[in-house]
Amino acid sequence: MKATYNKDDIKIFNADCFELMEKMNGKQMKVNTIMTSPPYNTGRTGQSQRSIDNYENRYDIHLDNMTEDEYLEWTVKLFNGYDSILIENGNILYNISYGSENPNILWRTINEIIVNTPFMIADNIIWKKKSALPNNVSPNKITRIVEYVFVIVRKTEFKTFNTNKQIKTIGKNGQNFYENIFNFVEAKNNDGSCKLNKATYSSELCEKLLAIYTKEGEIVFDSFMGTGTTAVACKNLNIKCIGSELSEGQCNFAKERLEALE
Repeated sequence: MKATYNKDDIKIFNADCFELMEKMNGKQMKVNTIMTSPPYNTGRTGQSQRSIDNYENRYDIHLDNMTEDEYLEWTVKLFNGYDSILIENGNILYNISYGSENPNILWRTINEIIVNTPFMIADNIIWKKKSALPNNVSPNKITRIVEYVFVIVRKTEFKTFNTNKQIKTIGKNGQNFYENIFNFVEAKNNDGSCKLNKATYSSELCEKLLAIYTKEGEIVFDSFMGTGTTAVACKNLNIKCIGSELSEGQCNFAKERLEALE
């Protein structure tokens, strides 16, 4: 485990997220927000070898091809790790979608989180992308231009978890009325193509989400940092960030992106 970038409260480790979370827990290190886009586990869905290759070659070193049961077990382990490092009333912003051949895995995953971890779904944010790619070749399934960002919190903290919502008015009886923040976000698909990772999201999306849930100076953790998108958004907003990424190549790519912002 080594830090490939460590400057201005942004730390990216070339490490397995489970090992890093265990180390953080041992040091009593807590984070305010977890924001990430995990592998979607769509590698086994294609019928042709070309389809399989297109799914499994989205990352430079990771094959996204666990069985469904393995993926669900892995997800429970992941959220137990999150529970160990997330502050009281912290929040998780979890961007996850599905392959067109197996839409059920997304909902099985969310159900597994609800049933077998300390967490629940507090909100579901719809992310509308700027474009829908690849072109639709299905005769019956509609073109998807949105993905989900699930706001996940501990079941015991559903009424108290942290956001940046502001009081708009106070009623005569003392009732607070808050600003409207709608669960629909429009943002770019990504920050540009990268051959090391073909499944990135955009810093524009990250910044819009962080504006709702995280304050300047707080700490964000991304367990699947990839090419550094979450870290770029945090740097732009003066938010601290810790991230882990298995791929040394993607860590170095993220380092170059962050150095270009200095």
